[in-house]
Amino acid sequence: MSHEGAKQMAQTPDTNSEPVRFRATGFNPKSNPVAAWGSFILVIALWQLGSSTGFISELAMPSPIAVAKALWQLIISGDLWLHLGASLQRLVGGWIMGTVAGLVVGFLVGMFTWARSPGVALVSALFPIPKIALLPLFIIWFGIGEPSKFATIAFGVFFPTVINTFGGVDNVQRNLIRMGQSFDLPMWSVIRKIILPGALPTILSGFRISSSIAIILLIAAEMIGAQYGIGALILAAGNLYQTDQLIAGVVVLSLMGLCVSWLLGRLDRWLLGWR
Repeated sequence: MSHEGAKQMAQTPDTNSEPVRFRATGFNPKSNPVAAWGSFILVIALWQLGSSTGFISELAMPSPIAVAKALWQLIISGDLWLHLGASLQRLVGGWIMGTVAGLVVGFLVGMFTWARSPGVALVSALFPIPKIALLPLFIIWFGIGEPSKFATIAFGVFFPTVINTFGGVDNVQRNLIRMGQSFDLPMWSVIRKIILPGALPTILSGFRISSSIAIILLIAAEMIGAQYGIGALILAAGNLYQTDQLIAGVVVLSLMGLCVSWLLGRLDRWLLGWR
């Protein structure tokens, strides 16, 4: 067969061939509220079934009904609001302090050479230290009251915020920064219009990590030295073998974490609506 004949056959459409189905749907996962709530209902139903049949010991793990009754007693007595108010005050105050300091240091480390090497070195050296182990030291420095609890939470929140902030700044495309500088934009405009929007997704992801760390450190600090707080409530209930109140406190912590996650999700949609 000549070259011209082969070329003509290649250009002739095959009438028997079927069109190729479009399959490039990409990765676009959707949230399913029904599945989310269904998983909670299934776990609670299995838990109640195990308690009713005696498979789960009521002393070791009270039934959901017993936990609900204990939680209701805490609500109507007012004890829950007293403990929850103290915990929220410490959580919000410590998280804000650590987040603001972490954002400032993270931007300095991510943008300036004079801050990069010492900042990365100090964060790498101090971040692996368990923050709970430093709580006795903070108590010596700041006393047994609220300052030591705020310091513990802020110290734990500070490091993941720094890491996510300067990591987000590093991921901003340098061509965009050079473009802004070529149009003689001042430094503050470059930060506000280019660097901050580019780093914001990573920073907001770090907020989810730091909020979880803050809740863990909050409970640890309250268990060591606090009269009021969810951690103090759980510790007192455990010492008295009141497992229904203990699990009720854990449920409150879970609800607190869900509320924080929901608030951060709303913040994501508000700040990243441009994407």
